[in-house]
Amino acid sequence: MSALRKWLFAGLLVIVPLVITLGVLNWIIGTLDQTLTILPEAWHPDRLLGFHIPGFGVLLTLVILLLVGATASNFIGRKLVAWGDAVVSRIPVVRSIYSSVKQVSDTVFSDSGNAFRTAVLVQWPREGVWTVGFVTGTPSGEVAAYLRDEYLSIFVPTTPNPTSGYFVIVRKSDCIELEMSVDAALKYIVSMGVVVPPDVTAVTDSK
Repeated sequence: MSALRKWLFAGLLVIVPLVITLGVLNWIIGTLDQTLTILPEAWHPDRLLGFHIPGFGVLLTLVILLLVGATASNFIGRKLVAWGDAVVSRIPVVRSIYSSVKQVSDTVFSDSGNAFRTAVLVQWPREGVWTVGFVTGTPSGEVAAYLRDEYLSIFVPTTPNPTSGYFVIVRKSDCIELEMSVDAALKYIVSMGVVVPPDVTAVTDSK
């Protein structure tokens, strides 16, 4: 009986990650394949090939991103983007949503930005209970005026879904900066502590 139980758990360890990975990939590919609807029906891969091959939407999305990025990187493209921002900023309701999303995306995806570049250990939700969070910046404006000490803006993700979480402002002296990469920290959070990141300090000391 113990052997059967051992085989069962061994099978689960193999199948569960595989099924979840395939499910996520299937959802991503299916979602990106929706971009094919912007093409004329005569240009659809299904029509041209005579059968369906998933994934062409991923290639189309990459091409669109590269073209938009190349266009926005030159002088004329920057002017067009600025003009589009000015138009959107004059539309009620839309401007508030767009400006908020744009500020977040500019901060997260900017090469010069520091958001989500550092993992830290913080006490949350109370003193004596520790969790892993990510530095998103430092308080400024009115918030910084009320805070007399040096603070950090921290995003504390939830487990096992790290896309939701809590925004907290923590005194910098109460944060412990970790050597682990952001990817390793995310794996640690998503796995609920099962996948332990390698000890970077031990590897460094051994060298």
